[in-house]
Amino acid sequence: MANPAAAADAIPVVDPRLLVREQGLAGYVNEFKRKMRAGDLGSLPVVIGLVVICAIFQSLNSNFLSAENLNNIGVTMVATGMMAVGIIFVLLLGEIDLSVGSVSGVSGAIVAVLAVTHGVNEWLAILVALASGAAIGALHGFFFAKIGAPAFAVTLSGLLFWSGFMLQVLGSNGTINLDSEGVVGKLTTYYFSDVAAAYGLAFAAVAVYFASAFLDSRRRTAAGVPSRPVGEIVLRTALLAVVAFGAAAVFNQYKGLPLAVLLFLLVLVGTDFLLRRTAFGRKIFALGGSVEASRRAGINVAAIRIAVFSIAGTFAAVGGLFWASKIAAANQSAGAGDLLMNVIAAAVIGGTSLFGGRGRTWNALLGVMVITSIQYGLALQGIATPIQYMITGAVLLATVVIDSVTRKTQKTAGRA
Repeated sequence: MANPAAAADAIPVVDPRLLVREQGLAGYVNEFKRKMRAGDLGSLPVVIGLVVICAIFQSLNSNFLSAENLNNIGVTMVATGMMAVGIIFVLLLGEIDLSVGSVSGVSGAIVAVLAVTHGVNEWLAILVALASGAAIGALHGFFFAKIGAPAFAVTLSGLLFWSGFMLQVLGSNGTINLDSEGVVGKLTTYYFSDVAAAYGLAFAAVAVYFASAFLDSRRRTAAGVPSRPVGEIVLRTALLAVVAFGAAAVFNQYKGLPLAVLLFLLVLVGTDFLLRRTAFGRKIFALGGSVEASRRAGINVAAIRIAVFSIAGTFAAVGGLFWASKIAAANQSAGAGDLLMNVIAAAVIGGTSLFGGRGRTWNALLGVMVITSIQYGLALQGIATPIQYMITGAVLLATVVIDSVTRKTQKTAGRA
């Protein structure tokens, strides 16, 4: 039987997040120290790294932070970013998909052949391409989830198979030019030139964030669980406003708000909601944490795995459409080169763990901004492509090392 005196003298366990609310600035400092010890800094290192990258390249070339160059970076990063969103779903399971590059090439080839060669309605061709990406991903997921083949081997086979399939679809010519005024052509060339578009999007983003954060805080307070104080919500909203309206001002200095960037942001919001606010998203995180525990909890492991790989295939197809739009053509080089490396690097650099169970789709935005900024900065300096590959590879390796060290630190702190 427990000793009543000992129970009375026991020190109650206090959630560290409560200290933030109770101690004000001192609480935030203590919370930051706690996260430092636990290796849980979130996206802060990536944000600092991005600022350093911009500062270095701006000091080397004053055109780096020009409105035109930043606009080009924003449009170019969307194709890789879309594919990185799909990869994040797979990485959350602790798996990998090596086929996304070739699947993106298949997507562009299907649209080009159907819409240009055979005169099919372009919207229908796009739907067929996206459905093909989803079906290819589901097929990979079936071999992984149902047959038990390793995801690495399945998707590596897919990389080779779908690359050959793309070449077969394109035919002997190897290149099919797209209509620059068509639906796909305008994905990366259309801009909302009215300044109200960019500023309106910024205002909507800030307003929605504040409303959702404030209502969530009230709901958590009413339930008696830790919540962010109003002061922190206001501060976060103010920081978001600076970023959002700053980006809007940059876009309006050039051509306006790019359609590609708008679509990418909508995808990030939608997929973030799917992962963090739905039962399906929670099941993905649960699988990334422990497959056996998820199975015992009644989760259909095979179904979730197949669905996740199907999502990755769908976003690979979406990325393929943006790449085809960027070059206004579907050709044999689509999906090749360093595309796969950049997609995986964007997800990992953004903060998604290779070990599964940790990450957000917003990591794709941060990661792809780092990758694309490095590429554009090196290009402005006239650095050769081989050196660009080496630098990007070094950045990826550093990120993986940090991820591994962070995981070990969290295990030591008892948080893994």
